[in-house]
Amino acid sequence: MRQHPFRLTLSLASTATLALASLPFGLRPVAAQEAKTAQGTTADLGVMSISLKDVIQPNFGFQGALQGAGTPNQAGIGGFIPLHVGNNSVAYVDVLVNANFSDYNGLSSIGTTKVAGTTISTSTRLGYRWLNNNRSWMFGVNAGYDSRPMNTGGTDNGIPVTDSQAPFFQQVALNLEAKSDKFTASAYGLVPVGKYGAGTGNVAVINDSFIADNLSTYGIDFGYKIMPNLKLALGTYYQLDEKEEAKTATGVGVKTGLTFDITNEIQAGVVYSYDENFQSKVTGNLKWRFGGGSKNKKTESLLAANPVIQALSATPENRDVRVANCYVRNRNADGSFQRHFWSWNCFDGIGDNPDILLPFHDPRRNVGWAQRARRCVEFPFDANGTGRNQICTFRRV
Repeated sequence: MRQHPFRLTLSLASTATLALASLPFGLRPVAAQEAKTAQGTTADLGVMSISLKDVIQPNFGFQGALQGAGTPNQAGIGGFIPLHVGNNSVAYVDVLVNANFSDYNGLSSIGTTKVAGTTISTSTRLGYRWLNNNRSWMFGVNAGYDSRPMNTGGTDNGIPVTDSQAPFFQQVALNLEAKSDKFTASAYGLVPVGKYGAGTGNVAVINDSFIADNLSTYGIDFGYKIMPNLKLALGTYYQLDEKEEAKTATGVGVKTGLTFDITNEIQAGVVYSYDENFQSKVTGNLKWRFGGGSKNKKTESLLAANPVIQALSATPENRDVRVANCYVRNRNADGSFQRHFWSWNCFDGIGDNPDILLPFHDPRRNVGWAQRARRCVEFPFDANGTGRNQICTFRRV
């Protein structure tokens, strides 16, 4: 069995400076200088006067998201619970429980095999956040465990499958974060554990033909608040699977998104991502958190004007167990794989039109099927590599 050595190295350094006043240059009236200084001092005193024990309280709510690159349609409940609140810091636990639903009709979220509903996934984060001396930056670190059982159904390209399985995927996570009034940054790692863990070389057989694998994902995200209630995010990630074949989901991806604060409690967002395996994916999300915070109107007003303080009790991000499948396998009754497999590549012989339907022969069932060009699918053929359709070309993998 192939071993998959790797080392997770995540580092995030954040530095912030704040200039409150500057020397007058003669052209500035003295009265204006004094007014500006007084205004800045009042704002600073307001931030420093907020008691974290008053504003950092348990909060609960709902969240949901549409299927994306290896992630399902889902909706569930969640809660943030502070364990210890200091003068400038908080230790906490955050828990999510989601119902995972079926994929859209005709569109797989994992590659070819469609996810079937309904299963329950979980995510837990234990974290610590703190503020710098003038409370202009929040820093944090959190780690946790995520689980995702996955029911499987048919395929999105018409290839029939039988003996659908429901594998159970798990991962551990580490996340580093920083946030100011305008900027956010985070670095994260999602590492599969358990039967299909990173480095095991194990993949899940999800039906009589296809296999799937939960992905190791390492990424970094940056955000900028372009309006008081609108944030733009940019990020990149590296994903890694356990497949031994030449064609795997391993590679680099990019993503971007917008998050809109409908109210102080409700957020809506849209995310676009692209990588070679999943291609272009667009997903939307909605989050509603309520409860917690001070009942003092003055404190609530100060809190609303200071997103850095609010970030201390925000739910952590990057918690999905991501799954990919692309390869067709034929297996024996004991679950072991049969002989070597041969991939087919048809668009070399017919040009670049991705909409042409190509016939090919499946020797397992002695019937012909149709398949769109440029899809990542493999079938076993004769031991010498001979295919049943002369239009296509075949290669051993």
